[in-house]
Amino acid sequence: MDVHPVFFIVASIVVIFIVLTLWNPTGAKGVFDGSKSWTIENFDWFFMISGNLFVLYCLALIVLPHGKMRLGGPDARPEFTRMSWFAMLFAAGMGIGLCFWSVAEPVAYYTDWWGTPLNTPPNTPEAARAAMGATLFHWGIHPWAIYAVTALALGFCAFNKGLPLTIRSTFFPLLGEKPGVGPVISWTLLQSSPLFSVWPLLWGSGLSRQHPGCIFCSDLTTPWVCS
Repeated sequence: MDVHPVFFIVASIVVIFIVLTLWNPTGAKGVFDGSKSWTIENFDWFFMISGNLFVLYCLALIVLPHGKMRLGGPDARPEFTRMSWFAMLFAAGMGIGLCFWSVAEPVAYYTDWWGTPLNTPPNTPEAARAAMGATLFHWGIHPWAIYAVTALALGFCAFNKGLPLTIRSTFFPLLGEKPGVGPVISWTLLQSSPLFSVWPLLWGSGLSRQHPGCIFCSDLTTPWVCS
C-alpha cells in the first residue's frame, strides 16, 4: 500500500500529543481548558455567524436552480430508502450525542454549570428559555445544515466530478492540483478530527456517562463490563 509521507508526520504529531497528555494530565487539562476558553471568547461570533450562513445557504438551495441538481447525474437513483437514510443519521455520532446532551446541555445552562447563555441569571425562567434556545442552536437545524453542506460538497465532487470520496476533493475547485496540498489536507483532517472531536464525544462523553449509569441501574461494577 502506497502511504504518503504526510501520514507519518501527522501520525508522529498525534502520538507525541497523546504521550505528553498521559505524562502530564494536569498540565494538559490546563492547556485544554485555556485553549477552549480562549477560542470561545474570541471566536464565538464566528461560530454563530457561520452556523446562520449554513442555514441560509441550505434554504437558498431550495429555490435556486442549483438545488435541482441530482447527485450522480440526471439518471442517478439513491442506493438507500429515505427511512434507511434517516435511521443511519441517528445511528452515528448524533445518536449518543442526543441521548446524553439533549438533557445535560439545557440543565447545564440553566443551573450555570457551564455558564448561562448571554450571562442570564441562573435558575430563572429567563435562564430556562435561554438554555433551550442555546441547546436548539447546537442540536437543531444549524448543525444539520453544516452536515448537509459538507455532504453535498463531498457527494458532488465524488459522484458528479469523479473525484475521490475524500475531504480534499472539496478543495479541488479552489486549489486545483497543487502538489502535496491534497495529502496534507486529507491526512491532517483524517487524523486530527477523530482525535479532537469524535473520540472525546463517543469515548470521553458517551462511555464515561454510561459507566455510572450501568452501575446505578444494575449490579454490574466491573469497569470494562459497564463500558
